[in-house]
Amino acid sequence: MHYDYDLFVIGAGSGGVRAARMAAGYGARVAIAEERFLGGTCVNAGCIPKKLFSYAAHVREDFEDARGFGWNVGTLNFEWERLRENKDREIARLNEVYQRLLEAAGVRLLRGRARVLGPHRVQVGERDYTAGHLLVATGAHAVVPPIPGAELGITSDAAFFLPSLPKRALVVGGGYIAVEFASIFNGLGVDTTLAYRGPHLLRGFDDDVRQFLAGEMEKKGIRILFNTRVLALQAGASGRRKVCFGDGTEEVFDLVLFATGRAPSSRGFGLEQTGVKLADNGAIMVDEAFRSSVPSIYALGDVIDRLKLTPVAIHEAMAFAQTHFGASARRMDYENVPTAVFSHPSVGTVGLTEAQARERYCRVEVYASAFRPLKLTLTPRQERTFIKLVVDGVTDRVLGVHMVGPEAGEVVQGFAVAIKGGATKALFDATVGIHPTVAEELVSLRQKRAAPEEMGDL
Repeated sequence: MHYDYDLFVIGAGSGGVRAARMAAGYGARVAIAEERFLGGTCVNAGCIPKKLFSYAAHVREDFEDARGFGWNVGTLNFEWERLRENKDREIARLNEVYQRLLEAAGVRLLRGRARVLGPHRVQVGERDYTAGHLLVATGAHAVVPPIPGAELGITSDAAFFLPSLPKRALVVGGGYIAVEFASIFNGLGVDTTLAYRGPHLLRGFDDDVRQFLAGEMEKKGIRILFNTRVLALQAGASGRRKVCFGDGTEEVFDLVLFATGRAPSSRGFGLEQTGVKLADNGAIMVDEAFRSSVPSIYALGDVIDRLKLTPVAIHEAMAFAQTHFGASARRMDYENVPTAVFSHPSVGTVGLTEAQARERYCRVEVYASAFRPLKLTLTPRQERTFIKLVVDGVTDRVLGVHMVGPEAGEVVQGFAVAIKGGATKALFDATVGIHPTVAEELVSLRQKRAAPEEMGDL
C-alpha cells in the first residue's frame, strides 16, 4: 500500500524532532505535526529557560562574594522584566533553529493538533494523512493536586511568564522542579518557602545527597517544611493566596507554585480509540523497539514515562530511527544515565545510590567527603560541597558518583563516561587530579566509611 509518508511524528519536542530528522536522513519521507511551539517543554518551558533563570539567581551571590576578592560593588538592582524578555528572545531564536533543522532535513512541518484516526491515518486540521509508521512524542504536562482552590496556584509553565516577581512564594513539591524553582525564587530575592509531604527532598536520589542538599538550601534562606501537606488555597486580599496546611496552620503568600509531578500527555489524540494500550497514568505502553500494542504506532520520550529526561528522549529517538529506518537495530540502554538538578547548590549524579547498591551487591564500599570549596574561602559564605563514590567491594567497580556543589552537572558528566565504561576505584585512584579543583576530590578519596550511616560530621 502507498502511504503519504513513511513516518508521521506527532509532537515536535526534542525526541520527535530528532526522530524525524534522523529518519529523513535515512531516506524516509517524514512529516511532523505540532500544535504549539517547536522544541517541546525543554526548550520553551523547561530545561533551557529554567537554566537561564538559575544563572540569573546565582549572579546575586557572585556580587555578594566579590568583596572578598577586592571588588567594590554598588547597590544591586534586579529587573525581572528584562530577564524575562531576554529569555523570551532566546527561546524564539531556538524555535527558529528547530524549524530550520527540520526544513534542512526535508521534514514537512504541519502546524496543528494531530488526531490518530487509525493505524496508518492521522488528521491535522481539515486534512487526513497516511503513513507507514506513526510516532507519538507528545511529552508530559504538569499536574496539580486535587484540592480546593488549586486553580489559584500556578505550575512551572506559568512561572516562566510571570508579569512580576512575588514578594513571598510557596513552592509545593520535593522533586527536580520544586527545588530548582525554590532556588531560583530565593536567589532573585523572593521570600521562599518549600513545602513537601515527604521527609526528604528528591525521592530516588542518594539519601546523603537528599539530606545534604536540604541543609545547604536552608543555609541560603529557603524555609523547608517537611511532612507538610497543603490542603486548600483560598483567595486573599490584593491577589494574595491563603494556604491551609495539614497541621491546621494558615499562611498568606503572593504566589503558590505547584511542582507536584508531570503526567504523560497521551489523552485527546485518538490513541485509545485506535487500540493503543495506556498505563493507568496515561503512559503509552511500548516494547524495546518503542512499538505500542498497535504494530504501526510507536512512542518515545516523556509520554512513555521511563526516564523523563530530554537527553533520554533524544537517545530513544536515535534508537528508534536507526532500528526502523537505518541499517541495523539498536536498543536504548537505560543503565547509568547521568542527571543533574539545577538547585542551589546543584546536584549531579550517575549510577546507583548507596541504598540501591546494598540491595544488589553483597559488599559495598562508600567513600564520601564534604568540604568548603576554595572559591568561598575569601568570602563569608559557609556553603559546602559534597561528593560520594559507591563501589562494589568485590570487583572494585564504581557503581555510583554523586555530588552536591557548584557545577555538579558539568563535573559528573565527565565521570559518567568512566562509569559507563566500567571504571574501577583503582582506576579513579590512579588518575591524577587537576589542582585546585572541586572535581579532583573524586579521584582523591581514600577513606572508606565503615558502615551505613547518616551524614554525621561530614
